[in-house]
Amino acid sequence: LYFVCEARPHREGPERLLRAALAGGAGMVELREKELGRDAIARSGETFRRLADTYSALFIVNDDPHLARDLGADGVHVGQEDLPPAAVREVLGPEAIVGLSTHSREQIEAAGDQPVDYLSVGPIWETPTKEGRPATGLGLIRQAAKTTTVPWFAIGGIEPGNVEQVVKAGARRICVVRAIRDANDPAAAAAALRGATEAA
Repeated sequence: LYFVCEARPHREGPERLLRAALAGGAGMVELREKELGRDAIARSGETFRRLADTYSALFIVNDDPHLARDLGADGVHVGQEDLPPAAVREVLGPEAIVGLSTHSREQIEAAGDQPVDYLSVGPIWETPTKEGRPATGLGLIRQAAKTTTVPWFAIGGIEPGNVEQVVKAGARRICVVRAIRDANDPAAAAAALRGATEAA
């Protein structure tokens, strides 16, 4: 279970929400912030790093390998239009974890030639966290389950109410934002999502 979170979710510091997600079973947390300045992001990043260590989880930074290096993050996740994975490796070195977003069969296949450790596949359903990105549907998840040779995470509109569909399509790892961030009980939501993947 991979949880992506802003630097200041609900305009608060990230500690409470991260603790709930990690206690509920998230094994990776990603700092993804598109609005705040670098200093504010870095301050939150220190909390991400500390709590990831506390819960023996991985800490990933979105898009910025230099910030990831400064924060001691485990790696970076990039999109198709971001810095190429090879360039991320040049900054962070061979031990860093590098993830890549994919949205089509062609992108999944092309990722096989790039120095990546994992992929995200989706968005399965349209989501406001990726405005303008068309939904791929569960068909791409089924395709990834048959062909992808590196670890991969299903992403996009996944929540406790539909996660079983995603698992039945072949996903064994999932990535979420709103399902934990906006839940009344984030720890319980994380536990439900983690439980669905473990049951598979």
